[in-house]
Amino acid sequence: MRIVGIFGILLLSLGPGCSLQPVHEPVTVTYLDIEWDTPDLMPGLAKDLQDFTRETGIRVKRLPRPDGSFNQLALWRELLKKGTGTPDVVSIDVIWSGILSQYLLDLKPYFTNELASQNLVVLASYAVGDKQVAVPHHAYIGVLLYRPDLLQKYGYREPPKTWDELEVMATRIQAGERARGVKDFWGYAWQGGVDEDLTCSALEWQISDGGGRIIEDDQTISVNNGQAIRSWQRAARWVGSISPPGVAAYAKWDAQNFWGSGKAAFLRGWQSDYSLLTRGWPFAGSRVNTPPGNPTRFGVTSMPGGRAARAGTLGGNGLAVSQSSTHPREALELIRFLLRRDAQLMRASEHSQPPQEAELYELPALFELYPQLAKLKQHGEVVVARPSVVTGQKYEEVSTAYIRAVHSVLAGEKIPLAAAADLEKELMGITGFRPGPPSRLDRASREKGL
Repeated sequence: MRIVGIFGILLLSLGPGCSLQPVHEPVTVTYLDIEWDTPDLMPGLAKDLQDFTRETGIRVKRLPRPDGSFNQLALWRELLKKGTGTPDVVSIDVIWSGILSQYLLDLKPYFTNELASQNLVVLASYAVGDKQVAVPHHAYIGVLLYRPDLLQKYGYREPPKTWDELEVMATRIQAGERARGVKDFWGYAWQGGVDEDLTCSALEWQISDGGGRIIEDDQTISVNNGQAIRSWQRAARWVGSISPPGVAAYAKWDAQNFWGSGKAAFLRGWQSDYSLLTRGWPFAGSRVNTPPGNPTRFGVTSMPGGRAARAGTLGGNGLAVSQSSTHPREALELIRFLLRRDAQLMRASEHSQPPQEAELYELPALFELYPQLAKLKQHGEVVVARPSVVTGQKYEEVSTAYIRAVHSVLAGEKIPLAAAADLEKELMGITGFRPGPPSRLDRASREKGL
């Protein structure tokens, strides 16, 4: 009886304590993902999130986003400004750091090792003063996609390295294909619509001719110069000659779909180390209509150059944490997991083969993927960042003004000299900066691809 009594007392003391223990619901981290709409093109990302939940018990809810960079920025800013705890993890465009920095945590204390291994140009695009607002995730760079079958057919052994070569090749291939009966074939497709992609394309044009970065790192407004003006004139000449008349209205997917129809020899597109490894966008969207039995569907090379360099605009996204996140520890854990997965993918590339469906030639120096690429004369373009850090929260206004000016030239609404002069005045009013000469790419920067 004494033993039974003691046992009963233990049950009384332990039972209520056990029954009153709260049942903890799994934590759900909300992830505002700028790549959310590409599950078929980047299936690895969805699997990574599933593996993260399996390993940690932390659930991840990906939030949708609208089309168009301006619409996306408006949504990001609205959600972060509310400060309601959602989202937790935020994937931000490379040009949004200065615009959204006040809503994001400083990640420098949490990712010391990861930041130390990053490319300096890419890393700097996510830094605002001493604050590291995001960790680089997927870096995209402007590249030229081309049809190897057409180059071979018309006697070219390699893709164009200069804008002059591009014009000659595009003109000849276009004429030949039209003579063969493809009346709506064009030489070169690109993004000329009123969108951020036009800033990227036009920056490549003027940088390659020594026309500067629109606004330099020392706050000099440099866009009103002869080199930049000539590069705009050259692009305007393409409209209706080697590019479709409607190219001045093309957004990213318009140009991509036109290329996919098999009716263009060259395309200005985006590429990254991540998509080269995973065969993600634009690889999946780059399958063009080519003759049956052609083993190589398309090629990737650095953008053509002018008098100064070959230049590709830096794009991509970084991973950030909202200052109002209700789950900051779990948010940091998710970012760390995604970076670790990408690092594993990069290490695996050392023992794998480049994609057989693509010809890779003189890629940007930033693409350090397959050991085999060292044999492909990999000394391509300079990587150029848009002036988003130096202009901070004013970047959206700066880019919008630049887009309007360049587009007015492409559409024949303004002569380039007047467009550049008017733009300079407008940028002075927006930023308070003063005009000055464009910066020059020194030899060391060209060799490093920076």
